[in-house]
Amino acid sequence: MGREVAAPLSLPGPDTAGADEFRGLKLMEIELSQPLPGLSYDGKYRRVWILVRLLTEPIGACIVDVDADGLSPARLGSLLWHDLQHAITSRFEAARLPAPAGLTGDGLDVAAESWPFLQARAAALGAPPFISVIVCTYNRPAQLEVCLGHLEKQQYPSFEVIVVDNGPRADVVRAHVASLDAARYRYLHEPRAGLSRARNAGVAAASGDIVAFIDDDEEPDVCWLAALARGFDRGSDVACVTGLILPACLDTEAQFLFEEIGGHSKGRGFEPAIFSAHGPQSPLFPQPPFGAGGNMAFRRAALSKIGRFDQALGAGTPSLGAEDTLALTLVLLSGFTIAYEPAAFVRHHHYRDFAGAAGQLRGYAVGMGAFYVALLRRRPRLVGDLVRLAPEAVRYLRGSRSRADQLPVPHRTELVFRRGRQMLAGPPAYLRGVLRNAWSSALQTAGGRKPGARR
Repeated sequence: MGREVAAPLSLPGPDTAGADEFRGLKLMEIELSQPLPGLSYDGKYRRVWILVRLLTEPIGACIVDVDADGLSPARLGSLLWHDLQHAITSRFEAARLPAPAGLTGDGLDVAAESWPFLQARAAALGAPPFISVIVCTYNRPAQLEVCLGHLEKQQYPSFEVIVVDNGPRADVVRAHVASLDAARYRYLHEPRAGLSRARNAGVAAASGDIVAFIDDDEEPDVCWLAALARGFDRGSDVACVTGLILPACLDTEAQFLFEEIGGHSKGRGFEPAIFSAHGPQSPLFPQPPFGAGGNMAFRRAALSKIGRFDQALGAGTPSLGAEDTLALTLVLLSGFTIAYEPAAFVRHHHYRDFAGAAGQLRGYAVGMGAFYVALLRRRPRLVGDLVRLAPEAVRYLRGSRSRADQLPVPHRTELVFRRGRQMLAGPPAYLRGVLRNAWSSALQTAGGRKPGARR
């Protein structure tokens, strides 16, 4: 199945505020089956990042400039058509309908009842699977409240939400969850630090045969769960569905540059895809298309088969990340498939400052190095395959560095670490995590006493 890779965002050029002053981008959505809006300059944003939808399906994203005179609906339609002509015409061709010759301010004339995307979603909702949504949180009650507010708006009939609190103090989060519908929302405190521990605790408490994960700093689209259900409906061998992660705001330069070098969506376009151990990409090189932990769902049986999440990986461990990457790879190596469903999208609040963004990128690099050690720990026979894959990995890292070199010089070193060096820190970090878990288990077995201590 072909993939349509989203075009990278373009660095902003100088505007009337001066070349040294960054102005944020306004985020908005446009539905092409309705008349297009006109855009006017609001005194703050000169650029607008637009998520474009066609009968609710997200088909692409564009950035348009808005000057003092604004943009008429007709002019906006011309700009969107320039960037998304292929995405639009391919949808009409798939529906076996005549493709439009262009996009005017009146939008596109299309009948919803004949649209394959809506028909497929309706079929998936005909017998909707019960989904357990697991939200792991750590000391971010305000962001969690926003996330739960978006989950309340889901256009999906059959789900529960389990909030797993991994923070040292549980009062605020527990009280907020208690104020919600008790039939749908449950609170669980996991005192042992680590995102993988929190994820596994949520899975153990889940009632559904499908468990979906979303981060506490994300906002799911109203059709998020419906799109996940559609992903599982693609085949009985689909054990995991992942979706797109888009920015929730681009108000600061750090947020914009994080998105520019890939963000959470690098290599993930707006076309659905199916991945297996046989392709279209090696499961041993899971960057970037398979998906990310902030937006993924599994069949519980598949998670059980792979041993759930490795507790020596992930946030809160020396490895800093990659528990999601290992789980996705093991799903493929176990003979299942992963469905990438871009309509199942969420919006993520990127770090507003360069220190936070740089720390996140460092975590990705260290986690990737740890991932390969964790993988070989489970599948030692893969060492030969990994050696053969090394040249492709080197080319990928060089390509990523080349793109990062295009960033403004003052921020290049702040936002982009030497990924090779950070990846090399991953293996010893993972081993420290394994030893830490072994020590913790030994203490627990000994009833809180140090192993070997006298009774």
